[in-house]
Amino acid sequence: MAQQSSVNPAQLVNLGQQNLAGDKRALYLKLFSGEMFKGFQHNTIARDLVTKRTLKNGKSLQFIYTGRMTSEFHTPGNSILGNSEGAPPVAEKTITIDDLLISSAFVYELDETLAHYELRGEISKKIGYALAEKYDRLIFRAIAKGARIASPVAATNFAEPGGTQVAVGTAEADAYNSAKLIGAFYDAAAALDEKGVSTDGRVAVLNPRQYYELIQAVGSNGLVNRDAQGTALQSGNGIIEIAGIKIYKSMNIPFFGNYGVKYGGAVTTPGNTGDFIGSDTALEDGGGVAGMNNNYGEQNAFDSTCGLVFQREAAGVVEAIGPQVQVTSGDVSVLYQGDVILGRMAMGADFLNPAACVELYAGSSAPAAFGATYPANAS
Repeated sequence: MAQQSSVNPAQLVNLGQQNLAGDKRALYLKLFSGEMFKGFQHNTIARDLVTKRTLKNGKSLQFIYTGRMTSEFHTPGNSILGNSEGAPPVAEKTITIDDLLISSAFVYELDETLAHYELRGEISKKIGYALAEKYDRLIFRAIAKGARIASPVAATNFAEPGGTQVAVGTAEADAYNSAKLIGAFYDAAAALDEKGVSTDGRVAVLNPRQYYELIQAVGSNGLVNRDAQGTALQSGNGIIEIAGIKIYKSMNIPFFGNYGVKYGGAVTTPGNTGDFIGSDTALEDGGGVAGMNNNYGEQNAFDSTCGLVFQREAAGVVEAIGPQVQVTSGDVSVLYQGDVILGRMAMGADFLNPAACVELYAGSSAPAAFGATYPANAS
C-alpha cells in the first residue's frame, strides 16, 4: 500500500495564483510561439500578367490604337500616293489614375513596448495584402469589361476585332465541370487565334475549386501535362496549361456576383469562411464612388461570370505611386505617443485590347456591356 502524504493541500504555496484566489496558473508566463496566425493571404497575380506603365506629371495615360490596312495591285503609270481610304484608322484609349488608395493603422507606443512580439512588420504585411487585393480586383474587372465590347477601332471596312465571351454552360454547376471548362478553353484559344492575338503571354484565372477540378482531370478528358506529374501534380500551383494558356487561381476574380467563390448549389460552404468572401460594395461605381475615376462596373454585372482568359495586352495598369509604406516620426510621434503606419498607392486600370479579353460565363445569355454613365471617360 502506497504511503499517504500528511501535507495539507490547502497549505501549499501556489506561485501562479493571484491574491490566493482563482486560477492557480493565472500568473504564469504565456509564452509567445514566435508566430502570428495570419489572415487569408490573397494570391495577387494580376500586376505581372497585364501591361503596366508608370505615370508622371499627369492625371491619365493615353494608349494609341492603329487599325489594319488593305493592299492592292499597282496599275502601271499610276502614281502611288497612299490608299484612298486614308488608312490606317487611329483611335485612343485613356486610363485615368484613381484617387489615392490607402490602408493604415495606428500603433500606440506603450502597447508596442509591452507586447512581447513584433507588431510593425506584421501590420505592414497586412496593409500590403489589403492594397494588393484591391489591385487584383480592379484589373480583373477591367478584363471582364473588355471582353464585352467591340474594338475602339471601328472605321467602315477597317473594324478591328473586339472582346469574346465563351459559355461554359447554362448553370453554376457547369462552371466546375472539368470537361466543359476544357472545351471552353479550346474555344477561347481558337477565338484568340482568329482575332490575331499573340500566343505569347496567354493566361487564364479561375477560382480554386475550378482549378483543382482541372488538376484531377490531368491524364483524362484530353488534358495532359507531361511536365508536371506525381508530386508536382499534387502541389497545385501553376501546373495546368490548356491550349497554350497557363492557368492561375485567385480568390479575387469576379465570380457569380461574388469574389473567388459562391457557395450554395454546386459548392458547399466549408464553414467559418470569414468576411473576405462575398461582394465588394466599395467597387460599386454606379452614380460615382468618391475617388474612383474609371468604370469598374456594378457587382451584379458579374452574376454569371466564372473565369477569365486573356493575353498581356488585354488590360493596362497605370501607376503614379507604386505600393509603398510610410511611417510617421519626430514631432508627430511625440504628440500622439505612437506612429501611423500607412500603405498607399495611386493607380488606375482599364481594358486595352478587347480582342485579347475572354470572359467565361455560365448562364442563359452572355453578360451585358457595362453602362457608360459614370465616369465621363468610361467606354
